[in-house]
Amino acid sequence: MEDAARPSTAPLPEREKRKIAEDRFHETPIIVKYPSERAGEEITDEHSPSAEDQYSAALGQPNNVYAPFNSKLDWEVARWAKLRGAGSTAFTELLKIDGLICSALGLSYRNSVELNSIIDEKLPGRPKFTRSEIVVAGEVFELYSRDIIECIRALFGDTEFAPYLFVVPERHYADKDQTIRLYHNMHTGRWWWSTQKQVEARNPGATIIPILLSSDKTQLTMFGNKSAYPVYMTLGNIPKEIRRKPSRRAFVLLAYLPTSRLTHIKNKAARRRSLANLFHACLSFITEPLQDAGVTGIKIASGDGKLRRGHPIVACYIGDYPEQLLVTCVKTGSCPTGQTTHDHLGDGESECIPRDLANVLDALDQLESGGTTYMRACTEAGIKPVVHPFWEKLPYTNIFLAITSDVLHQLYQGVVKHLIGWLKTSLREAELDARCRRLPPNHNIRLFMKGISHLNRVTGREHDQISRFILGIIIDMKLPGGRSPVRLVKAVRGVLDFTYMAQYPMHTTETLIALEAARMLFHRNKDVFVDLGIRDGFNLPKVHSMAHYPTNIMNFGTSDNYNTENTERLHIDLAKDAYHASNRKDEFSQMTLWLERKEKIQRHSQFVDWKFRGSPLPPIIENLNPGIIYERKLSMAKHPTHKSVKFNTLETEYGATFFRDALSRYIVGLTDPELTTAQIERESNSFDVPFNAVPVFQRIKFTAADPYAKEGPSDSIVDSVHVQPSKMAKNGDEIPARFDTVLANTGNGGKIGTTGYRIAQVRVIFSLPDRLARLIFPPNIIPPKHLAYVEWLSSFKPQPEQHHLMYRISRTIKDGDRFASIIPVDNIRRSIHLFPKFGAVAPVEWKSHNVLDRCPVFFANPWTDRHMYATLY
Repeated sequence: MEDAARPSTAPLPEREKRKIAEDRFHETPIIVKYPSERAGEEITDEHSPSAEDQYSAALGQPNNVYAPFNSKLDWEVARWAKLRGAGSTAFTELLKIDGLICSALGLSYRNSVELNSIIDEKLPGRPKFTRSEIVVAGEVFELYSRDIIECIRALFGDTEFAPYLFVVPERHYADKDQTIRLYHNMHTGRWWWSTQKQVEARNPGATIIPILLSSDKTQLTMFGNKSAYPVYMTLGNIPKEIRRKPSRRAFVLLAYLPTSRLTHIKNKAARRRSLANLFHACLSFITEPLQDAGVTGIKIASGDGKLRRGHPIVACYIGDYPEQLLVTCVKTGSCPTGQTTHDHLGDGESECIPRDLANVLDALDQLESGGTTYMRACTEAGIKPVVHPFWEKLPYTNIFLAITSDVLHQLYQGVVKHLIGWLKTSLREAELDARCRRLPPNHNIRLFMKGISHLNRVTGREHDQISRFILGIIIDMKLPGGRSPVRLVKAVRGVLDFTYMAQYPMHTTETLIALEAARMLFHRNKDVFVDLGIRDGFNLPKVHSMAHYPTNIMNFGTSDNYNTENTERLHIDLAKDAYHASNRKDEFSQMTLWLERKEKIQRHSQFVDWKFRGSPLPPIIENLNPGIIYERKLSMAKHPTHKSVKFNTLETEYGATFFRDALSRYIVGLTDPELTTAQIERESNSFDVPFNAVPVFQRIKFTAADPYAKEGPSDSIVDSVHVQPSKMAKNGDEIPARFDTVLANTGNGGKIGTTGYRIAQVRVIFSLPDRLARLIFPPNIIPPKHLAYVEWLSSFKPQPEQHHLMYRISRTIKDGDRFASIIPVDNIRRSIHLFPKFGAVAPVEWKSHNVLDRCPVFFANPWTDRHMYATLY
């Protein structure tokens, strides 16, 4: 309560520090390579053909690009059937129609069986799955797995990854004095550097191949109990920007583990032990080849044919909390990586000491001493008595260090989920829902028009969306008993700050301090939930997990290297789709075969595309800086939505009340830039615009380039601005008008911060075609291609409001009217979302479509996406 009562300006200097720290993201880093010249060296006395040359040789038909298919049509029908088709039976029935399709199209197969035979026998692919039997407690289980070494070769040797592979660790710094460390991809973390040092001590010239494993049981059907237990693998040598795109196939399905629940074992404790032993027995079988390969190394070629001695080492294990406990053999309710017990998980300020691997391994060595001795030793070491955990003999692997942070389950499905539940309990649910329904629309905001209080089975994505507006709808709500809301607001702000900063694609030693400060802001104010009677403690593993984010980022790079969101998406492609392609009988043998064929078709498609591009060598790519803000490009449609809209229509339907006057002022000011504001006003009063209609657009789009795209940098839409009057839908309903608010550059705006920027509501987007421009401008004046009529809101204050740290904004009124002007569309930086200042109770007459016109005061929303969060200081 003392913290709530005492006015505080402490966060303001911290904001300035963060701005300085994040400005460094946009500068070229100082790169220090690992000091040994032999690290990651090539083997020059041996030669390996490139991956594409090896693939071509395996096909054996150099004169036929589509081999083993006869023609382009033959190949494209096969690709459609396997990647887009309706199923094997339907495809066979299609080919049998009148018996003419095969001959008319010149196909080399008459049905699915013959097509499958061509794919199985004549197309090279990734390693095949094999069925093995694992015996645990006298019971036999089926395991479908691949050779892990061959999977490593396939990923490391993929031609598409060759230009980007990291083969030596580096230290990146943001300053010339090398005091501010940068972290992003895995090779910039401490783990790779220290592991390289250990391996080099024995085997100079090593190339570290960090292995990232992930496992997670998933339901295959909406109804019933069919499930799969996939294990995925990727390599830290591949940039994270490529790894997180499923279409790039940087993850490989390594195995399907047995899904038996061992229900025949009636004792629950015995059943849990048997399930853990089964899991580790399967993983031990899969990873056994790494025991020697990690120490002595293997010869491995990248896609460009360069041969190196690689040391495959398990670096990270990605999974949710139950999976982390299973992997580390730690009891439920404890920290899987540190020695903090359940009763102290809520102690935000206490340090979590890492578990002692040597002590754990000593306990595991007691297995031969007998059951009681072994169980006592494991209990003292803080683990369950599992028989030979799979990581027991893996070289250079510390499993307690390898367990990584998980934004999806720990933050969105953990802390944020808890926070929303606490807020619903402490505040009036009806009022929360009413405010949700009155938020203005925005490209990056999902509107929950039925509220959030009665949502069921809320996904991580929905928690992400709710976190984008939750603070804005509670800042002026009354707490029970008339308590001050300051601590509540600060606690929520701390969680949101932590969640957003934890997802930065780049961190520095300075931003990690800010990340920790956000965590402590929550812990210093969390007792407000105790005072409200909602909680009696915070011993929650997911709340405790926040303490490990800085260490994990320093060891393995930023959290997008190992977020389970990436592997959750793989369940669709590599488990659910595969199951639906089977006949549900002996499904795993069918699923693995279906996946092998699909992978072969995708690989052949890559090869055919490479041949048609002239068989180019892999490009030489300089290190790409994964900064927090990629440059965004404004994009406009080639043609206007409406070719000619009259001024009076703009005034009545678009709300551009002073369009003609604003256009006159803009023309006068652009024609003579030396005029003062007063002179422009006088001159424009006597200027008559010689036309009364302009072409109008209804969208502004913003795109961000992907420098890792297959065909060179490509753009994806990341933001948009909607400007459209009301209209009638096909079913007769009225679609309300929408005029979005934007962040506009008034002359000297930077990449982050509010200096030089101002918020405006866009009412019209239009252009002045050459025929119109010639009527109003002299020949030496070329107006911007696209213009916008905007109504201005107040300028940003030097500092945001206290506690919630958002900027207060209101309409700019001049002579009783809204102040409006015309600006070049190029001055618009991006869209911006505004929170209405609701007061004690949200007014009934406010609606989502009219709140921007009816509400007098707003707060600028920094939570719409990470780009805005890093921009709006």
